[in-house]
Amino acid sequence: MQISDRIVNSQNHELLLGARTASISRKTGETDVQVSLNLDGTGACTAATGVPFLDHMLHQISSHGLIDLEVRATGDLEIDDHHTNEDVGITLGMALGKALGDRKGIVRFGHFLAPLDEALVQVALDFSGRPHLSYGLEIPTQRVGTYDTQLVREFFVAVVNHSQMTLHIRQLDGINSHHIIEATFKAFARAMRMAVEVDARRAGKIPSSKGVL
Repeated sequence: MQISDRIVNSQNHELLLGARTASISRKTGETDVQVSLNLDGTGACTAATGVPFLDHMLHQISSHGLIDLEVRATGDLEIDDHHTNEDVGITLGMALGKALGDRKGIVRFGHFLAPLDEALVQVALDFSGRPHLSYGLEIPTQRVGTYDTQLVREFFVAVVNHSQMTLHIRQLDGINSHHIIEATFKAFARAMRMAVEVDARRAGKIPSSKGVL
């Protein structure tokens, strides 16, 4: 495909589906989170959550998912990272759901197998309208830097519930906690990129035999 063809296809996607962007603000007594995203972006990312490892993982989602993403959050980090981590996941999930709208014309399903050195993680997902998480990571340490590795599952629970996505995560190999987690986020990004791509053969129809998601 030539560059000019890709430009035309991108323009056709916008004509077919409209701009697939969203901005969500969510404020609670524990956190204040703003997320803006563009599903048809180039991977530009600004992440400032106050949790450095979470920022690093958000950059993986943006870069490998080709999603333009801006995430800003303040929270009660003096307690721990839990509320900020969870509420960023909630707000990101809400933004994904809003940007996808009724999900007309998308591929809907995505999968990817990501290696990172000794780690190998498989992700399969479906923008099904039915939130479900099957989580199969076995992370050997309690922390990566200052980040509690239990929060990885909490992040994906929040994203799944608020984007209404079915998500399966399987760890096939890995002994280094950082590698396992980063491979997971990369696989998630690439699977999501596949799922939100526009399927030209659907001509703007909802990708379900039921006619609704």
